[in-house]
Amino acid sequence: MIVWINGAFGAGKTTTARELIDLIPNSALFDPEVIGGALTHLLPPKRLAEVGDFQDLPIWRRLVIDTAAAMLAELGGTLVVPMTLLRQEYRDEIFGGLAARRIAVRHLLLAPAETILRARIAGRDVPPELPDGEMRMRQWAYDHIEPYRAALGSWLAADAHPVDTSALTPYETAVRIAEAVAEGTVAPCDIVQTPEPTAETLAAGVLLFDERDRVLLVDPTYKPGWEFPGGVVEPGEAPARAGMREVAEETGIRLADVPRLLVVDWEPPAPPGYGGLRLLFDGGRLASAEAGSLLLPGPELRDWRFVTEQEAAALLPPVRYERLRWALRARERGAALYLEAGVPLG
Repeated sequence: MIVWINGAFGAGKTTTARELIDLIPNSALFDPEVIGGALTHLLPPKRLAEVGDFQDLPIWRRLVIDTAAAMLAELGGTLVVPMTLLRQEYRDEIFGGLAARRIAVRHLLLAPAETILRARIAGRDVPPELPDGEMRMRQWAYDHIEPYRAALGSWLAADAHPVDTSALTPYETAVRIAEAVAEGTVAPCDIVQTPEPTAETLAAGVLLFDERDRVLLVDPTYKPGWEFPGGVVEPGEAPARAGMREVAEETGIRLADVPRLLVVDWEPPAPPGYGGLRLLFDGGRLASAEAGSLLLPGPELRDWRFVTEQEAAALLPPVRYERLRWALRARERGAALYLEAGVPLG
């Protein structure tokens, strides 16, 4: 398993993690900061200059997942990971990727009072040979207090097990974490384990509409970005039936009729993804009572909402939005469309 120690910059994650590996049997430390350092040797300076944070690079997030999985395969036991994650979509991508490898994550949050946090940042030792570099690091920590506060108020406090470290030393914090993990107080993250594909996949999505013809989008907990209800078609399963099954599992709505095909879109492989066929079906218009019966967010879904086409453009990744846009045109015309990478052909 992984014990992920989250918290604001300067909260003492790394120091606590070093103490923790002495308290949890058969454990090792993995600090994703080393991935950021490696990227300075792997990527051109121009690419690095395009982002303000290594976490904004997709390669950083992929390498964190792959490295953690490789270390556990090599060492077994428990991996202690001290790393700040303030963007929920990055948490989804990393924890979802680990879940796909059947790796349980116990998510903890070091949460000292802000006054204590600021005092700790101010009290950081400044190596005499690198005063400017250390000052920049200190300012970086100050600048991220507000994003940390925003994450705490929106999702972080509900997702992670908080540990108030205001009056605790790093060792005392580590003892408290080790006890909580051993006693099961910190449960594994409730995230759907979706195995990563090893070849091209066939996926079926279903468009559901409310009485104002707005389309239903869902926000999965196990991957970043909004989506349509649906999922991967299982071996031997009819695509339309797979879409109906996924709709029932995700939303609680059971479609009485087989939905009509709107779009077949071939998604080209883009490593590390394999691509494959993506189908969208028309699940029809829901009565207000049906729309009101949608399940509350659970292990698979964080949120759902009915949106206009314009609103969908701001929520969906570009490829999915193009798929939706042409599916809506096909619905208007009453004829299915064939797409390649979101572009209609024929």
